[in-house]
Amino acid sequence: MSAVEAKLAELGLTLPQVVPPLAAYQPAVQSGVYVYTAGQLPMIEGKLPVTGKVGAEVTPEEAKDLARVCALNALAAVKSVVGDLDRIARVVKVVGFVASASDFTGQPGVLNGASELLGEVFGDKGVHARSAVGVTVLPLDAPVEVEMQVELVP
Repeated sequence: MSAVEAKLAELGLTLPQVVPPLAAYQPAVQSGVYVYTAGQLPMIEGKLPVTGKVGAEVTPEEAKDLARVCALNALAAVKSVVGDLDRIARVVKVVGFVASASDFTGQPGVLNGASELLGEVFGDKGVHARSAVGVTVLPLDAPVEVEMQVELVP
């Protein structure tokens, strides 16, 4: 077990299986020392546990937990390409999309679910740049979607 997966276990988490693509793309690709993930939905065992807009059908707290699931799914996608999460030198960038009710403005708080998880798992190597974007709708009516870019140890 890698040190990263041991840290996840310490947090009571396990790395899920890679979520199969919904269309014509790969869950993650490597270019040089970087791995870029596709947007990851909060799928748990192949299903979305909740659907709808944050600030309407989904609470900000639920959405924050779902963003954490998205980050775990993104790490699984990275592992599928590099084989060992201990090869991550740092998390560079996280982009999150929040399907938002028209008056919801708490997208940064929702995306903290992903960012805080990465900080817990990677420490200083998990500190990253980030964008939190409110959108009208996401695939499958998911409340949140997260993608990330990581740098590998050369």
